[in-house]
This record gives sequence, C-alpha cells and structure tokens, in this order.
Amino acid sequence: MPAATSRRALLAAPALLPAPGASAQGPSPFTRPVRVVVPFPPGSTPDVSARAAAAHFAAAFGQPFVAENRPGAGGTIGVDGVAKSTDGHTIGVTISSGLTTAKALYPALPYDPARDVAPVSLLVRAANLLVVRDDLPARDVAAFVELSRRQPLTYGSTGNGSASHMAMEMLKARTLGEQGGGNLTHVTYRGFPQLAPDLIGGRVDATFAIAAAFLPLIREGKVRALAATAASRIPQAPAVPTMAEAGFPGLESFAWIGLIAPAAMPAATREALEREARRGMAVPETRATLERAGFEVVGGSAAEFRDWAERETREWGELIARLGIQADG
Repeated sequence: MPAATSRRALLAAPALLPAPGASAQGPSPFTRPVRVVVPFPPGSTPDVSARAAAAHFAAAFGQPFVAENRPGAGGTIGVDGVAKSTDGHTIGVTISSGLTTAKALYPALPYDPARDVAPVSLLVRAANLLVVRDDLPARDVAAFVELSRRQPLTYGSTGNGSASHMAMEMLKARTLGEQGGGNLTHVTYRGFPQLAPDLIGGRVDATFAIAAAFLPLIREGKVRALAATAASRIPQAPAVPTMAEAGFPGLESFAWIGLIAPAAMPAATREALEREARRGMAVPETRATLERAGFEVVGGSAAEFRDWAERETREWGELIARLGIQADG
C-alpha cells in the first residue's frame, strides 16, 4: 500500500478530525502527553486510524496524544507495551492478531489478552478482499484454488493471527483440506505498506486484505480483487462478488481496528476514552470519510468490544487448534 496512493483519501480529509475546541465531559483525566501505541508501521490502516483518534483525543482532553509505532510479531509487541504500561498515560490500537488470536498462536505470549488488556471501543471493521497480482492466471476464486493445487503460490499477510492470515487459512481448510494440501506458502509482513509493493511486483501472489488498504490499487488496475468476505457486496467495490457468490459460502470474516488500554488504567479514565471514541466516530463527516475509504464505522461500547473479542478468541482459537496453525511465518 504505497503511502501516496492508498492513504490519500484518509489523510487528505480534514473531516476525520473533530471541530477544534471539542471537550470531554468533566475534567480531563490526563495531566501530561499521552502515548498511543500503534503495533504496525507508519501508513498502515491501524496507524491512520490511531492518528485520527489521537487528534480527536488531543482536542477533547487538552493534552497531546502522540502516536508511537512499535511493529512486529503480528502486532503483539505493541500490544504488550500497552498491557504492561502503568503510567496511566498509555493507550493503543490493535487488530485481531494482538488481542484475539495471539494466545492460541504464541504459547509464551508475555501478556494475557483477557487479563492485562482492557477493550475501550471497536472503532471500525471491514471485510477482507482476496486480492491477487494483476498477471496471475486466475480470474475467480475457484481458479485461484485450482492454480494453488497445480503450482506453488505465496500469500502475504500482516502477521501470524491477523485477519489476512486467518481468512486464507479458512479458505485453505475449506478447499484444500484441514490436513494441508495445495502449494500456498505464507509470507508475513509488518503491514500492508510493505506487502503491497511485493504484490504489485509479483514477489507474492495473493493476500486477503482489508478493503481500505487496497481499494486505490484495485481501481488503478495494479492488482485484482476476486471476492469479499462480507455477507453482501461492499459498496466501495460493487463489482467484486462475495465469497458465497463465488461458490464458497461460510467464509465471512472481518478485519477490525480497536482502541485498547492497560487493564490497570483507572476505570474512570477508560470510560472517558470510551465516551470520546464513540463521540468521534459519530461525527457525520468522519463516518462518511471512513466509509468511502472502505471501513464500516462501529464506535461501539467497551462492553460490546469485550464481547466481540471474547467471541473471536473462542472461534479463532478453535480453528487454530483444529488446523494446527503455528506462528512460523
């Protein structure tokens, strides 16, 4: 995802930010700058979302909110930094790999997602798109699966346990068998900004990617989308069929970005963050900008995010155990 291409719609849009002078309800719980840990590189979709949230929080709470990129290990390095923080001035964002699949994939994970991390708000989610290099001789999902049976192919993801990784593992299990099969080799990247050039250049053959990361490249004809993992076609790419329409029902999945805090952070502080996150996501201009980019705005409560995380942890954990998936990418 070259920064000048796929981030253009998000970064160029002042509508992502609240009106200057927005304020939180009651006195600010923050007395100095706040660190916002981003477990993926600059230019990634979590990074863009985190910086938009940071700008809103800075206006609301009257303190700088400074993004700090700490990529690696599928996002678990950054989430570990949030989980272990005790200064009361550290928060972060995460995707599934840092919160709901990490424990099943990493037996020696240095934090307990359920005990040490407090979900604050599920900000956005998006269907994954099965995206392939433009010259791959597969025009639909069935042809892609058949090609993987005949010749070695590689697929990239944003790390072990990420939505892009798990979506492909679901497809492999459905089409190639749970005991393995086909010739699909997993290659991990720190984020879509690093993966996209390799897909365009043919160094990897495919990926499941959050729509917001690849829509500009799809529209420019640099890569092709074969299907979406949503229940219905996504408005930003109406010509792309769903996995069910492509002949592979039951493979719905979402990538998402959520706001988290250390479980040790005072409840009142987390509640203030939750209120402001939900208020920021409710701004009509913000919603419109994010939806145009390929996101579905959620802006849910902490309780809803916790329920979502618990359900995903259970479902993905069962799949990881059943398929014997290991963090070896």
